[in-house]
Amino acid sequence: MLFKIASVAALVSSVAAHMAMNEPCPRFSPNCATQPQLPAGQSYNHNIKDPIAYDGPVFMSDVPWPQPVASWTAGQPVTVGFQADGAAHGGGHCQFAISYDNGKTAAIVHKVMEHCFFNDPLDSNTAEVLKYTFTLPADIPASSNAQFIWIWTNAVGYRELYTGISDITITNSGGSKSYTGKSAIYPNHAGYDTIPAFNGDYTTGLSLYDNAPNVTITSSGYIAEQLSNKKPISSRISEPS
Repeated sequence: MLFKIASVAALVSSVAAHMAMNEPCPRFSPNCATQPQLPAGQSYNHNIKDPIAYDGPVFMSDVPWPQPVASWTAGQPVTVGFQADGAAHGGGHCQFAISYDNGKTAAIVHKVMEHCFFNDPLDSNTAEVLKYTFTLPADIPASSNAQFIWIWTNAVGYRELYTGISDITITNSGGSKSYTGKSAIYPNHAGYDTIPAFNGDYTTGLSLYDNAPNVTITSSGYIAEQLSNKKPISSRISEPS
């Protein structure tokens, strides 16, 4: 009996320990190297590795950090990091996006498709890659109140969605006023298509990302977005209280 209880506990633990971003520090992770002081009335999110509820908000918090957690420069390399003790579920599709309206509208600035967290397709829970460095687009507008967003659709296991949102500043000496890119999408969430388990086919679901509409964002929000018949993401993110 003790063995069975211990086995079940280990299984639950392994299922619950998913991937989570820790650089730039997402709201309100206790697992970052450094983080701002918590806003009044907020507490650390010790469930930051949990999947997003199917019909709930797509981010675990709509309240920003009181200070930015990173300062990025348009046209320069930036690094995104993840905790080392999570379950990578065989990889999958990762989107990296920028928003200026608290996540209501987000434009893709980088993607790692098929085997995010791995160098090659691998049906494993142990991540091989925990940091991604890419160049921030040169025409990303400057803002002291921008958000960086990570979105992951896992390859193996229950059909889930994982996200993280970080508060950052962006500088741009070129004076760009807008950026146009693919709109972020949220598969396996209410109002969006479900991407089935890959079952060895790592091209599963790629057409959804390829066919995502373009969105133009500015430092004051967004200009235009078309999500065909999908439920607008803005209707599922509440304003900060």
